[in-house]
Amino acid sequence: MVHSILLVFKRYSDRQSWNIDRTNAPISSEIWPHLAATMELSFFAMLIAVIIGVNAGIISAWKQNSIFDFTAMVLALIGVSMPVFWLGLLGQWGFSLELHWLPSIGRDDIRNSVQPMTNFYLIDTLIQGRMDQFWMVVRHLILPACTLATIPMAIIARMTRSSMLEVMKSDYVRTAKAKGQRMFWIVYKHSLRNAFIPILTVIGLQTGLLLGGAILTETIFGWPGIGLYIYDAIQNRDYPVIQSGILVVAFIFIIVNLIVDLLYGLLDPRIKYR
Repeated sequence: MVHSILLVFKRYSDRQSWNIDRTNAPISSEIWPHLAATMELSFFAMLIAVIIGVNAGIISAWKQNSIFDFTAMVLALIGVSMPVFWLGLLGQWGFSLELHWLPSIGRDDIRNSVQPMTNFYLIDTLIQGRMDQFWMVVRHLILPACTLATIPMAIIARMTRSSMLEVMKSDYVRTAKAKGQRMFWIVYKHSLRNAFIPILTVIGLQTGLLLGGAILTETIFGWPGIGLYIYDAIQNRDYPVIQSGILVVAFIFIIVNLIVDLLYGLLDPRIKYR
């Protein structure tokens, strides 16, 4: 399947129409900076979502029917239901306009712009030894990443809780308790690994969706990613850009899910690929 997609991608890239109507430049050379921006944003958004979501779900299952469990699940329900564009605007108003803690738009400062090498600005600033630009990029990244992480975090937390509750009722968990093992090690060492396959599935699906282009978040924060790139192309009726962007998004989504399928075998030795 991947080979077929690559052949299709090559066939379209060889066409004369694989040029941007407005700039008459090859899309293959212009799409990478936008894709790199989305990958950088999505990576940190998913990092936040996985760390907070998985641990919140584990503790909720561990302390079932407690105040923490009730609060975490209510917040997760609010996080799933909350529109991303509203949360982004609220974050801009609170942290940028009122508190002046974080920048409200863009990927870097125009007055101190980053010289792209890999187009991953955090890596570029470290390679160039510009720690001032590194922290500037981090400050620009925090608000859109936290906004983008809200919905995946809530979904991961709810899935983790559900999966952990099922596993913690197993016989081997009761046996480990009877042997006097610490509950922390029972939960994080034994239960989590057996409960992680459905969690990994959710993480893979959410990662594919984020890498496919967080159009609302990128539009609100002016983040020059693939989502904003396609959105601008739609506004300008730039059809070659739209076609190529959708093709790249679909390809990324398939690759992410393929990686998730391969990781199943590492988590569960009973799963064999032949």
